[in-house]
Amino acid sequence: MGGMSVRTQSSESVPHRSGFACFVGRPNAGKSTLTNALVGQKVAITSNRPQTTRHTVRGIVHRPEAQLILVDTPGLHKPRTLLGERLNDVVRTTWAEVDVIGFCLPADQKLGPGDRFIAKELAGIKKTPKVAIVTKTDLVDSRTLAEQLLAVSRLGEELGIEWAEIIPVSVVGDQQVQLVADLLIPLLPEGPALYPEGDLTDEPEQVMVAELIREAALEGVRDELPHSIAVVVEEMLPREDRPADKPLLDIHANVYIERPSQKGIIIGPKGKRLKEVGVKSRKQIEALLGTPVFLDLHVKVAKDWQRDPKQLRRLGF
Repeated sequence: MGGMSVRTQSSESVPHRSGFACFVGRPNAGKSTLTNALVGQKVAITSNRPQTTRHTVRGIVHRPEAQLILVDTPGLHKPRTLLGERLNDVVRTTWAEVDVIGFCLPADQKLGPGDRFIAKELAGIKKTPKVAIVTKTDLVDSRTLAEQLLAVSRLGEELGIEWAEIIPVSVVGDQQVQLVADLLIPLLPEGPALYPEGDLTDEPEQVMVAELIREAALEGVRDELPHSIAVVVEEMLPREDRPADKPLLDIHANVYIERPSQKGIIIGPKGKRLKEVGVKSRKQIEALLGTPVFLDLHVKVAKDWQRDPKQLRRLGF
């Protein structure tokens, strides 16, 4: 009889872990998609263009024995503008501060100079454990996947990076997404939960709302205006004199572009595009906040904002 208690491990004996992880990788490597799949809700915005995740959006994975907080850094790239340099500084600072780094490499593309550039930077950060995550495995056959896993392992050896794990993952069928969390959690320090259980992200709601509007505004014009759109939510106020069971949130937001010539592209013929942007982002904002929204959008020109330190500050960079 006495032997029973040895086998049934009580939850008391498992120390609680909590900490921060960030996913890095070149644009389109599957970072935001993986964050969303782990958190189970759309938190980081996904887009097939570099540099859409401009803010540190954290998704939070709650487990009885652990809390994994995902920090989404902007992509690291060879900087061409002041904004680019600033983003790279943010990235390096974040890497040094998190508890584990997940390097995402898509299974369907051979390792390229972009991957190597990031891997070299990673090699310079000694203390933080690094996990290589080969994403989009649903797009390749098992032989291509095996070759990619080997290539990633070799890249680590060549640059002196010791991968704590190399994990193949496909978000599409939810295959191994939970496995990613299972393998990242043991690399976190022991400690209590850092956020209340219901929290999925600690981004202020205004920033997330601005991101949703920006994503909708980029929808059909990415090729023409890939990086020249910034969105600032000026105010979010509950409409007064509404009955408690029929609340309405008024959101006033400005979509900033760099040149007057871009205004027509965003607004569209007879305002049609801007209206579509409003309808699309309003639906997503209502889903996010769980309340009906009245969205008031204006397009404004902020001349060459990406190169002007004062404007960068005002627009939140």
